[in-house]
Amino acid sequence: MSDRLRPLLVVAAVLVLVLGVVPAVLGAFDRSYLYQVANLALIFVLLAASMHLVTGVAGLLQLGHAAFYGVGAYTAALLTTEAGLSFGWTLPLAGLGAAFVAVLVALPTMRLVSIYFAVATLGIGQMLYLVMLNWVPVTKGPNGILVTSGLTLFGYDLSRPASAYFVVAVVTLASLWVIHRLSHSYYGNALRSLREDDQCADAMGLDTVRLKIESFAVSGFFAGIAGALWAHTAGYISPADFSFPQSILILAMVVVGGLGSLPGAVIGALVLILLPEVLRPVGDFRNIIVGGVLFFSILLMPKGIIGEVSALDLVRRQLGGAWRGEGTKAGSEVGWR
Repeated sequence: MSDRLRPLLVVAAVLVLVLGVVPAVLGAFDRSYLYQVANLALIFVLLAASMHLVTGVAGLLQLGHAAFYGVGAYTAALLTTEAGLSFGWTLPLAGLGAAFVAVLVALPTMRLVSIYFAVATLGIGQMLYLVMLNWVPVTKGPNGILVTSGLTLFGYDLSRPASAYFVVAVVTLASLWVIHRLSHSYYGNALRSLREDDQCADAMGLDTVRLKIESFAVSGFFAGIAGALWAHTAGYISPADFSFPQSILILAMVVVGGLGSLPGAVIGALVLILLPEVLRPVGDFRNIIVGGVLFFSILLMPKGIIGEVSALDLVRRQLGGAWRGEGTKAGSEVGWR
């Protein structure tokens, strides 16, 4: 098979699956609950992918990712209910708002390393959660915000379950494509150098502080996009949606899937969202089963379901993601064409 044809077939297969097969199955059952589960799975796929960029690629273990998710959700909800803006406006503004907060979080913490950085982000994440919980005049506190205007884009009502699914799917796929291109490029390789040895990267001329802040901003932007999708599709948000356990869940998705592996992050998110739903008939035992799956997946596959090496091989061989610079030898591919 031609190297140029193979990536097109892979992309076409993904599009057919997400935009063709899944909607057909959901339409056959015609239950709004199943559409909501599908939307939630896609939103957490985007959250896991966004955390993959900062934790898996750049190696910055941060424990407050749900806070950026919440900032995006509250930004979208407030712009919709208070300012009357449509989804077409609230989506990018929610991403930018979360990215701005992510930069503010990154600036005072970039000199910290290892567990100290993780604890600092945990503290800041809890601060943002408490702001959502106690800033009652703005966030409505524990009562949350009811988003009643529905999902509208360019004057079209997209609040029907099938329409909302397509919106979430298209936004998620587009975001994954951007994160994929960033992760497997010279820029992504620079971020990986921070993870392996930031002092060595700094000695080689890389602006490590700027790279860390940029990765935080990009990660926060896509977390904010996920928050906006949740606010518009769920129709109601509250601080409980963005608490510390949500950050741990997102981190677990990235670790179970494979640190540094974007396909792994996607699969980890799907497993941890869909498996509890599949096991719902067994009642409370499902939590034990899900916990066992997490334990044995880490025990038996410490590098994740799809490790970083396997993911890079998939990208460079199967997706045609490698390029060959001028004067380089065949087989020394390191980035995009």
